[in-house]
Amino acid sequence: VQLQASGGGLVQAGGSLRLSCAASGLSFRPYHLGWFRQAPGQDRELVAAINRSAGKPHYADSVKGRFIISRDNAKNTVYLQMNDLKFEDTAVYYCAYSQNVNWRMSDGYNVRGRGTQVTVSS
Repeated sequence: VQLQASGGGLVQAGGSLRLSCAASGLSFRPYHLGWFRQAPGQDRELVAAINRSAGKPHYADSVKGRFIISRDNAKNTVYLQMNDLKFEDTAVYYCAYSQNVNWRMSDGYNVRGRGTQVTVSS
C-alpha cells in the first residue's frame, strides 16, 4: 500500500493550497480517510477526517472554517483544500485511512507515505 500526497509548497499567510493524496495497492472506498500534520518538535495531529459515506466531515478546531476535506472514490483520491493559511499551519501533511468506528479520533488511522510539506510565510 502506498499513499502519495502532493500539492504542498510555500505560500504567504492568507493564501490557499489544495493537497491531494492518491492510493496505490488499496481502494479508498471502504475506508474513512483523514489528513494529519506534524510540525517540527510536535506530535502528529488529525486535522480533518471524512467517513466512508462522505458524510459531514470532522475538523480540528484549529482549522475549522478554513480547511475542507473531500474524497473522490472513482479517482481513489482524497483532497484537502486549505484556505486563509496561517504561519502555524506550517507542517508536513499526511493522508491516512481507517476502519475504526471512531473515525473522528486519530487512533486507528494508518498513516503512510512521506507526506507533503506546507510552509506558510508570515
